[in-house]
Amino acid sequence: MTVFGNKAAGFDRPAQLPCDDDEHRRWQIANRDWWEAAPMRYDWRAELRQTPGTEAFFAEIDRRFLEAAKCFMPWRNLPFETVIPFDQLHDRDVLEIGVGHGTHAQLLARRCKSFTGIDLTTAAVRMTAQRLRLFGLPGRVLQMDAENLAFPDRSFDFVWSWGVVHHAADTRRVLKEAYRVLRPGGGCTAMVYYRSWWNYYVFWLLRGLLQGQWRSPHHVSQSGTDGALARYYKPGEWRAMAHGLFNVEAIEVYGLKSDIVPLPHSRLKDVLMCLIPDAVARFLARHLRMGSLLVVQMRKPVSA
Repeated sequence: MTVFGNKAAGFDRPAQLPCDDDEHRRWQIANRDWWEAAPMRYDWRAELRQTPGTEAFFAEIDRRFLEAAKCFMPWRNLPFETVIPFDQLHDRDVLEIGVGHGTHAQLLARRCKSFTGIDLTTAAVRMTAQRLRLFGLPGRVLQMDAENLAFPDRSFDFVWSWGVVHHAADTRRVLKEAYRVLRPGGGCTAMVYYRSWWNYYVFWLLRGLLQGQWRSPHHVSQSGTDGALARYYKPGEWRAMAHGLFNVEAIEVYGLKSDIVPLPHSRLKDVLMCLIPDAVARFLARHLRMGSLLVVQMRKPVSA
């Protein structure tokens, strides 16, 4: 099990929001510092040897990310085509909240009317802007806080965010801003972490037995999760979070193969994961709700 440090002090419940402005400020500073120091490059266990900013560098990041994603969300033509309406974006203005190293930016920028990506960190903005330049793709990438977007009301038709908004100091503020900048009828799709009976609670029990450390499920999950803080939601909690803003059209559970095998990272775990067919892993993650990801599709009311 990878152990992550430098967690936000006072974050003690799985879907907790800050209690006051001071706590919000401290969490946001911790958040920015964490991601500046450890950009999302999928290099926790294997170092990236390619020169940063090169085609080979981006290709290796994409390989690591998309290889895992294809197991739980297979595609025929384009990655994430089941949750991103690529065929509808040619005349749409698209905003991505949290660009990472630009895998989704590259997919979106070549297929929409206009692409804008934002991120809290200089590292992500620099690398994603470099990726768009390298591949000759249109779009702008800006350093910006998703809780305070510097765009006019009703600027975008579609907002996309993968694995980001649950790390924000205040996820509700992010949703309010996404709502504000969306045009009426616009869509918003986000992936956040799911507090499943298996991946959250059974893994906690097994980690306690294996490691002899008995802490709350929340603190065990935080130690094994990237970011200064990471919220884990139940579907009902997310619906409550979006209430008064978006119509929630769908909430689906997904999961990595690693979610299914309740062991720390090891050769044994790798072998067991290889023995599980992708289709079986998808069934367990989605239908038995053993996965750790919630993909939420929402829409701003036409009348808003």
